[in-house]
Amino acid sequence: MAMFFDGRRRLHYLERGRGEPVVMLHGLGSSGADWALQVQALESRCRLIVPDLPGSGHSAALADGHSVEGFAKAIWSLVDHLDIARPNLVGFSMGGAVALQMTLMRPHSVPRLALINSLASYRPDHWTKWFEACVPAVLIGLLGMRRAAPLIAARLFPHPGQQWLRERAIAQITSLQGDAYLGMGRGLQRWSASDRLIRLPGRSLVLAAEHDYTPLAEKRELAALLGAEFVVVRGSRHGTPFDAVEATNAALGALLADQPLPQRRHWVCDEPQPREAAPIAGTIAEEHAMARLR
Repeated sequence: MAMFFDGRRRLHYLERGRGEPVVMLHGLGSSGADWALQVQALESRCRLIVPDLPGSGHSAALADGHSVEGFAKAIWSLVDHLDIARPNLVGFSMGGAVALQMTLMRPHSVPRLALINSLASYRPDHWTKWFEACVPAVLIGLLGMRRAAPLIAARLFPHPGQQWLRERAIAQITSLQGDAYLGMGRGLQRWSASDRLIRLPGRSLVLAAEHDYTPLAEKRELAALLGAEFVVVRGSRHGTPFDAVEATNAALGALLADQPLPQRRHWVCDEPQPREAAPIAGTIAEEHAMARLR
C-alpha cells in the first residue's frame, strides 16, 4: 500500500492495474480491503485506486471531524496528487455518498459513476433511516464494538452459507474504534445532496439490493434525477458487493467498458456457499493486513 500525506491528513491507498482510472470507495465500518472481490475482476483492464477513507483502515481521521464533504475533499486531493484528471468513481453505501459528493463538486471530471446501495440523503427523514441511525448506535453504546459487531454482521449476512462473510464483517467492524464508527454515522446523517442533484454529463449507474435497509423508491428516484441506469439485485441485502459478487462485477465491468448492462436474469444474489468453498480474496486483503503491521 502507498501513503499520501498533504500536510493535513494521511491517506493509505492501494493502486493496482492499468487502464481507465477507477477510484473505489468503501462503506461505513470497513476499509478498502472490502473491494478485494471486485479488484480481482477489474485490475486486468483498469487502473484501480482503492483508498481507506479518513478514519478507516490505515488512514488518519480528519482533524475537523467526520463528514462526507471532508472525505470528498480528501479523496479529490489524492486524485489530484496522482495526476488523474478524470477518475471514474465507484462507491458503496457511505462510500457512495462520498462518490456522489465528489461528482457534484466536479461533474465534468467524472466520466462514469457507480453507486451501490447509496442514497442522496442520509438525514433521518424516513423511519428506515431513523432506525438505521439509532439501532447501531444503541447497540454499540450498550455492548461495545466487539459484542455489537456479530449482531451487525448477522443482519448483513443471515444465511448459514454466509458464515465466511459474517466472520469477515466482524473482523472489519471490530478493527474500527466505536467512537470513530459512531462519528462517521453522525457525519453521514448530517449530509444531504437532495437539493443539489443534477443530470450528470457522464454515464452513471445506481445498483440497489432488493432487501437493502433503506427504500428502493428513494434509490429509483435518485437514479432518475441523475439520469442513471437503475438495477435491482434480487435476493441481495445491504452487502451487495459481497453477497452478489457476480452481478456487481458484471455491472461495473459493463459500465467501465461502455458496454450494455447484462440482461435482467443476471441480476441475482450469489448462492450462499459453505466456508470451504468460499472465494479467496487474497492479494488486496493481504496488503491491507500487512500495512496494519507496519
